[in-house]
Amino acid sequence: LAAGVTQGAVLNAAIDRGINLRAYGDGSIGVSLDETVLPTDLQELVDAFAAPSRAGAGAVAGGRAPTPSIESLAHDPSSLRSNIPPSLRRTTPFLRQEVFARFHIEHELLRYIRHLESKDLSLVHSMITLGSCTMKLNATSEMIPVTWPEFGRIHPFAPSDQWTGYAELFKQLESWLCEITGFAAVSLQPNAGSQGEYAGLMVIRAFHRHRGTSHRNVCLIPESAHGTNPASAVVAGMKVVPVRIDDDGMIDVADMRRKAETHAADLACCMITYPSTAGVFEETVREVCEIVHRHGGLVYMDGANMNAQVGLTRPADIGADVCHLNLHKTFCIPHGGGGPGMGPIGVSAELADFLPGHPVVNPDSAGRRAIGPISAAPYGSASILPISWMYISLMGAAGLRRASELAILNANYMAKRLERHYSIHYTNHNGRCAHEFILDCRAFEKSADIRIDDIAKRLMDYGFHAPTMSWPIPGTLMVEPTESESKEELDRFCDALISIREEIRAIEQGKADRADNPLKHAPHTAQAVSADAWNHKYSREQAAYPAPWTRVRKFWPAVGRVDNPFGDRNLVCACEPMSAYR
Repeated sequence: LAAGVTQGAVLNAAIDRGINLRAYGDGSIGVSLDETVLPTDLQELVDAFAAPSRAGAGAVAGGRAPTPSIESLAHDPSSLRSNIPPSLRRTTPFLRQEVFARFHIEHELLRYIRHLESKDLSLVHSMITLGSCTMKLNATSEMIPVTWPEFGRIHPFAPSDQWTGYAELFKQLESWLCEITGFAAVSLQPNAGSQGEYAGLMVIRAFHRHRGTSHRNVCLIPESAHGTNPASAVVAGMKVVPVRIDDDGMIDVADMRRKAETHAADLACCMITYPSTAGVFEETVREVCEIVHRHGGLVYMDGANMNAQVGLTRPADIGADVCHLNLHKTFCIPHGGGGPGMGPIGVSAELADFLPGHPVVNPDSAGRRAIGPISAAPYGSASILPISWMYISLMGAAGLRRASELAILNANYMAKRLERHYSIHYTNHNGRCAHEFILDCRAFEKSADIRIDDIAKRLMDYGFHAPTMSWPIPGTLMVEPTESESKEELDRFCDALISIREEIRAIEQGKADRADNPLKHAPHTAQAVSADAWNHKYSREQAAYPAPWTRVRKFWPAVGRVDNPFGDRNLVCACEPMSAYR
């Protein structure tokens, strides 16, 4: 900055022009530009830096000192110096791939995008029953606020007086999530469920460190817990000790007690999932929490399956000390394809002091002894929080409870329809599941040479995405219908699985060939079934139209059967040749 010009003066001049700049502690100023910046924006920026100097210079030739123009700076060699060393400067052209130069009118670009979209099966085609993923309705009314620039175009480090509406949204959402979970405080900072797990475990470690028991680093994890739990515990610096489950998928309480007693001196916490990943409500969950507390540990509850308990029970009520909430599951933020996610954590009163802070903009939820930031932004992916705010606002307490009830009802209805055709792996003593259930398909490999991926790929011919495959148990399908689907859609999916079971039975009875059957060659593309040659022992009609609805609502897979093991072991570069980049 010029002599006599303060950081504050430049920042204020920029704000007067609608520009936020980054203030550093050493008095310097940071400027960040993207591809949307126009020459007029650059001129405003130059004016902001020049304004304090002009104000101090006084009148010159009947007015103030002139502000440099962008045009003059563009032709001034001294202003074109770069602090990027020559060895790091790009010298080759960019965006040379054909796709970046192929489309010159909007029609063609839209058709190309639509062509890509047509290859992807989504909720606009049929229900997606991915277990432990909660692929529920993302209502249009909930999504609209995301498009508003007031939410989407503000920087996370902007001055707080520029986002008072956001502050009110944060406050209300935190309050609602506290009520839903029974906890004393909530941090919205974690960006995903995995980050929520890590944040919660780091809060637990900070709690033990503050109490002078930092040696407590053992984390008990039942085999029925969510699959990411062991990884999160290791990343948080803990030692994982597994706890067995019984034949019904429940935590083995005797083994939990034994492990807690063995590691009592070093026990930091236990991580449980409720309902469990086995798709059942742990009937001894309170006893498990009491065992952990009795031996000096805390209880982390994974919120992956909260869609089965909102409004019915609360993590704090069962004895948990901290849990994360997948807003991209239970609270309607769309997910898939890598994000975005939100995994805020709720904590008990004794852990509230350790909720994460941030060195630039400290969130109101940060505790007095806050751990460091878990995400780059103080409130995580704040621009998608209006979706969950809208969902809770629209549903209300009664609606949220009803959603949980319907999610459980739908899962049990489907399990009941399918139990005569498939083995349901885990149920409680009443023969019921929670909001999801596991179909055991392992016997088919011996009886018909049909593997789980054959069933998953055949579902594509029926117009469905496969359920979660081979997790948490190899050779199984985990089905979660959510509350969003109609009975007609539930029946359609059940009918597809029942029809596939009949196709397997035909193989078992010798009516269909063990090697050449619709499952072994699924999915069937439009090109394959319309080709001149058809060399299979089953008809084209059975391949492409195995159910009545496929004649009206047919989704054509873009790719036929591939050899998965071969592809996993023999990677082939799908990039264009290097000559295409010249």
